[in-house]
Amino acid sequence: MFSILADDVAVHAVIDPLLDGAPKGLVHVNMATISVSLARDLAARHAQHGLFYVSATVFGRPELAQAAKLTIVAAGEASAIARVQPLLDVIGQKTWPMGVQPERANVVKLAGNFMLGAAVEAMAEASAMASRYGITPTDFLKVLTEGVFAAPAYQTYGDAIANERYDPPGFRLSLTLKDLRLALAAAEEVAAPMPLADVVHESLLEAAARGDGERDLAAVAKVSMRRAGLDEGYVMKPVARERRDAPQSGQEHRA
Repeated sequence: MFSILADDVAVHAVIDPLLDGAPKGLVHVNMATISVSLARDLAARHAQHGLFYVSATVFGRPELAQAAKLTIVAAGEASAIARVQPLLDVIGQKTWPMGVQPERANVVKLAGNFMLGAAVEAMAEASAMASRYGITPTDFLKVLTEGVFAAPAYQTYGDAIANERYDPPGFRLSLTLKDLRLALAAAEEVAAPMPLADVVHESLLEAAARGDGERDLAAVAKVSMRRAGLDEGYVMKPVARERRDAPQSGQEHRA
């Protein structure tokens, strides 16, 4: 059985009622991005019912899913993973094993989604700074995403930021906000400080508060633009910068 649901609440609502009636020996592959604590709890409860539980979290937007190029991170009993591997191969380009404890796959997913959010936040802030100098996000991000940061995540989200393409969402901003909360909770459990995650979380929270939660993650760029005084419809022009080395009016150069 495969499942992929939005959050912890949905997983509880759908999966809990199924455990009692599930046939012994069934392998449940949960592909949802859920909390580490819930993954641990699900593994224990599946074992109590004579079931196998595999966490198989995925990285990839809808277009990658359609092309069967998802990156899959799987953790659970090796024999259970082997039974479902042919099915994982149908939807993913590679499956990365993370050990026997299912929650390890969720740790990787949450840490990875934090990195993705941080990458989008960095592009948003950098684009806002460049825009204040009259450099369009299109020109700026083209340089970076085709050069130093020539990776799919940067290219996909960089293009969305440059073209203000936030609808329809490939990955909803509200889901990233949920994942950052889960990542911070997982970090707190093991006393691992994540100050950058706090920054990204605040930007996502502000975007959601402004009504952009159901738009694409790239819409977090609107937060950086607003903070820099670049509201929608703003015509970009270089911002004059006072030269600190220029003499004041009425003053003369002195040796």
